[in-house]
Amino acid sequence: MIVLGIETSCDETAAAVVADDRRILSNVVLSQLDAHRPYGGVVPEIAARAHLAHLGGLIRQGLDEAEIGFESLDGVAATGGPGLIGGVMVGVMTGKAIAAVHDLPFLAVNHLEGHALTARLTDDLGFPYLLLLVSGGHCQLLVVDGVGAYRRLGTTIDDAVGEAFDKSAKLLGMGYPGGPEIERAARNGHAARFALPRPMAGRPGCDFSFSGLKTALRRHVDALPPGPLRRGDVNDLAAGFQAAVGDCLINRTGNAIAAFRRDHRDAGALVVAGGVAANGALRDRLAELAAESGLPFIAPPAALCTDNAAMIAWAGLERLRLGQSDGLDFAPRPRWPLDPDAAPAIGAGVKA
Repeated sequence: MIVLGIETSCDETAAAVVADDRRILSNVVLSQLDAHRPYGGVVPEIAARAHLAHLGGLIRQGLDEAEIGFESLDGVAATGGPGLIGGVMVGVMTGKAIAAVHDLPFLAVNHLEGHALTARLTDDLGFPYLLLLVSGGHCQLLVVDGVGAYRRLGTTIDDAVGEAFDKSAKLLGMGYPGGPEIERAARNGHAARFALPRPMAGRPGCDFSFSGLKTALRRHVDALPPGPLRRGDVNDLAAGFQAAVGDCLINRTGNAIAAFRRDHRDAGALVVAGGVAANGALRDRLAELAAESGLPFIAPPAALCTDNAAMIAWAGLERLRLGQSDGLDFAPRPRWPLDPDAAPAIGAGVKA
């Protein structure tokens, strides 16, 4: 089977063609970073208009690179949520139109499930496994028992880790997106110079919190001499911030591994996915944690950690192989939790 995937949930317009033998026949991504960079973050209206302007051409490019036409497809998968609703609507309506015209199954894919199943595309991983999902809008620890079967162990009670990276980078005078900027600066910094907290670390459970860490970083910036920030100060603050985030992720993931092991003693792996999973320093620390815990560690290639349509096509394929599809009356969803039975998070800033 071959499926066309469409991704428009945030600021990446993407199309991909994937086969069920795990071959990525094409994977085209158009970044909108230049359009949003002057604003220091994603502007939903700009994102939606860009998706509308470019998606058709990207789908055509994806099919051309795969050297197939619509008649060779077995299904069309589009991100149905969660995400910026204007962009999600563009992708869903485009996918529905293609499915209707060419009499193909339509699959509305949960964007988070796309991230969650990427390890099965890249590494042919079996169920169950433990997933750390870290991105600009999400920070969760989940047990992945199967397609559509997720049990959330922990989530952020305020900010997602990617959002914390972006806002902290802006505070340090860096560009957008902030994650890669902080990672580069941290390589030349001394993490121990500034005392930063490790929110939630040491507590029972698997929940995260990052708002206090951002506040502490701001206080250190405000305490520096007036005027432009010096490069050395920026590097040290970036290194300290990244180290603090890493300590929090390791502590909470360690708790999740213990919980996972109680139910799945001799199975599984630790998987990290989402845009923040592209951070090499955090990957290395998570790999060490997995090795210490006796778990295989899987992190998809960086290009498949950030938003892309190959993961959406693959998630669609996984569902199509199970005989699943969606009607053309599917309504795009700004929120769509992977585990609908999970208790509500304490904070108001959680995006599900």
